[in-house]
Amino acid sequence: MTDLGGRHADLVSRLDTTDAIRAAFADHPRHLFIPDLVWPTPQGLPLVRTADPERWAAYVYDGDSVVTQANDGGNGLVNTPSSSSSAPQLMADMIEAARIGPGMRVLEIGTGTGWNACVLDSLVGPTGSVTSLEIDADVAAHARKRLSGSRVEVVHGTEAPGTGSYDAIIATCSVSRVPAAWIERAGEDAPIVVPWGPRSDSHASPVAVLRRTGPRSAAGPLTCEAFFMRDRTQRVPLGGFPGMGRDSVSTRVVPFTPDDLVEDDLLTRVMLMLPGVRIGVGGRPFGGGQGRIVYMGTADSSWAYLWPDGAVHWGGPTPLADRLRGAYELLGEHGCPGLGAFTLEVDADGPVCRVRAPFGAWEHPV
Repeated sequence: MTDLGGRHADLVSRLDTTDAIRAAFADHPRHLFIPDLVWPTPQGLPLVRTADPERWAAYVYDGDSVVTQANDGGNGLVNTPSSSSSAPQLMADMIEAARIGPGMRVLEIGTGTGWNACVLDSLVGPTGSVTSLEIDADVAAHARKRLSGSRVEVVHGTEAPGTGSYDAIIATCSVSRVPAAWIERAGEDAPIVVPWGPRSDSHASPVAVLRRTGPRSAAGPLTCEAFFMRDRTQRVPLGGFPGMGRDSVSTRVVPFTPDDLVEDDLLTRVMLMLPGVRIGVGGRPFGGGQGRIVYMGTADSSWAYLWPDGAVHWGGPTPLADRLRGAYELLGEHGCPGLGAFTLEVDADGPVCRVRAPFGAWEHPV
């Protein structure tokens, strides 16, 4: 029989975080919050716990995110994740960035399974409070059952009740525009820990730790790599695969490959330096052969593919191959600084978000 308690203890022991956060995780076994039906693969049937308890347990405790809902609870040809339990290490990193401690009033956006909210509840203790917003009624109902006996208030909707401020705000969904309500409800020097991506189809949504700079503006560093599902109020339909079926107008050879960008964790930083560019990673969209590619596209129908051998095929009015190489070389000229060198500036009323680094600034349309 699967030793779920032992698996959880092992998961907690691997967390690189503070003793207090690790203790809060230890008090709340992950498997108690995960539904019996999960979606481990992008295609095919879901995994049912009673049908394969060993595989279910392995999925829950492999240390990664667990998809707990697909297609907003409906059906589809592809199991598009719409709710999940975040990767435990990422949860711990975000909680640590928010400086959660006893007595704090915390607002969480995106309850999901309720596990993160329960960990937060342990950290704030009886003198603090946790309010968690969940846009999906079924997901909220599941979380309330799992959180029975805790002090967490689960609210179905997108607006926090009342008018008071919070000592920390943590979002578990990505946005391109940080909502004014989140900024307005943040107290003085309160961290707003939020995954940010310039587009619905962003390659990544790195976590920013923002603080208010005005009534409806905030700024702060990007702290860690992440990929989160999009806030459902900010979803934008995805376009087709860039350049599919079109002939390239030019070919370049660049001194790097997709593996160099991905395995050296450079692709997110390149994304930050290429406003208006859809950028992602995939397999070859057509033809034979194997290997990872980086694809790019823009609103003016320009496109580019970076192939496994460093060749770039591109077409359209924007020379994306040159822009990609320029961003890569600019990073190299400054010693390939980490994600923490980049700062995000947001204005709830502005048309752009600004990303700054010591060697440049870029405006991303919202």
